[in-house]
Amino acid sequence: MSTTHGSTNVHDRAQHALADDFLRQAVHFTTDRLRYKKQAVTGEFGNWEAWRERGRQIRQHTIANLDYYLDLFTRNLEAHGAHVHFAATADDAIHALREIATAQNAKRIVKSKSMVTEEIHVNHHLEEMGIHVVETDLGEYIVQLSGETPSHIIIPAIHKNREQIRDLFEAAGGERLTTETRDLAAFARRTLRRAYLAADIGITGCNFGIAETGSIALFTNEGNADLVMNMPKTHIVFMGMERILPTMEDLEVFAHLLPKSATGQNVITYMSVITGPRRQHEADGARDMHVIILDNGRSRQLGDPDFQAVLHCIRCGACLNVCPVYRQIGGHAYGSVYPGPIGAVLSPLLNNGEQYQDLPYASSLCGACYEACPVKIPLHDMLVRERQRFVASGRVKPAERAAFQAFRQLFGKAGRYQTTIRIARRLQFPIAHDGYIRAKIGPLAGWTMSRDFPVLPKRTFRELWPELTRKGNGRG
Repeated sequence: MSTTHGSTNVHDRAQHALADDFLRQAVHFTTDRLRYKKQAVTGEFGNWEAWRERGRQIRQHTIANLDYYLDLFTRNLEAHGAHVHFAATADDAIHALREIATAQNAKRIVKSKSMVTEEIHVNHHLEEMGIHVVETDLGEYIVQLSGETPSHIIIPAIHKNREQIRDLFEAAGGERLTTETRDLAAFARRTLRRAYLAADIGITGCNFGIAETGSIALFTNEGNADLVMNMPKTHIVFMGMERILPTMEDLEVFAHLLPKSATGQNVITYMSVITGPRRQHEADGARDMHVIILDNGRSRQLGDPDFQAVLHCIRCGACLNVCPVYRQIGGHAYGSVYPGPIGAVLSPLLNNGEQYQDLPYASSLCGACYEACPVKIPLHDMLVRERQRFVASGRVKPAERAAFQAFRQLFGKAGRYQTTIRIARRLQFPIAHDGYIRAKIGPLAGWTMSRDFPVLPKRTFRELWPELTRKGNGRG
């Protein structure tokens, strides 16, 4: 099922989402719950701003020295017996995956939640090879069955209700189910257990790579990643090149920042740290471990004073939960695997061309995303800079360019401004009623449909000022 509704325009996709009452209610309900839980747990935790600042400092230092920490991480990984593959592009990453799967004669693969694999469409490429892939995160499993992409970074199936989930499970399993949580969970448990036991390869993402030890840290609430990386004989890790932390001590900071920001949990249910494949004396773990480190446009942000900080992101999803735009339209309206404020910034940066160039305009620039971000990424500033770059590139509609040129001419001089206001005051009366302009004409239609547009007052502040000054002096 398509999640973009046949449109490449975020405005059209947003209009479709706004007409979906269930979607809007579901997104509101879930994001409200996550926001309130975060407020409660961070308030009890104390010194939250100090923890945010420490997280920002760690990420800033790491990204500023990313080449050093990537090299150290790689050397330590290889010293523990893992194979490291650097992928400059999505095609390079898929090529490495294909080679590993072919060498293992893989027929079945299980995956835990990974935004990087969504970014490069890993499932699609594996299915082209005739390999059966099963997502084991419950939310990801649901959207996989529906043929959709995740609509939230942390809660992929935020837009689905119990009846829809039951129907998907019945179609997949050929058995009758109720909408009771215990029945749906039991079906998923039975199905996924069979997949774990049959899998040739397990694929995971990576929350953090620890440079000093060559370790991979994974955070989950279902424990599925532990089964994915331990039961199959081969474990493949997909990792964005920026997901590095220098030390285990730094991991402690993010063991607090990530779950509290993402789901309002005091601690994550499962935090698993693995260092290389199974050793001879160990009872479990994959015998073969591959780590595919992906660039795919990330390195273009290094050294860029405007956008390097976007690489600080830890994919907690907190910015989505507070964004007034995301909370109205959900994730699929963005047309990208990364929705919300982080997606509106990141997607145009990772993808050259015009495909995502309209996403920075899907924002109110209110700054709530910055206040929510556990590492203080100034996403609202970045959105403005991306708009500036878009305009500077010349990819602006002629009508929009003409409108702003006229605006500059009319409002660039005080005399022109005053004349324009006097003319507009006379012209507004045919479309004004009860003190508001409600006409849905041309560009006004999008504004007056959801906002109040007060009529121009009889006298402007500038015209009133001399009179106010005289009265003030008289009182003196």
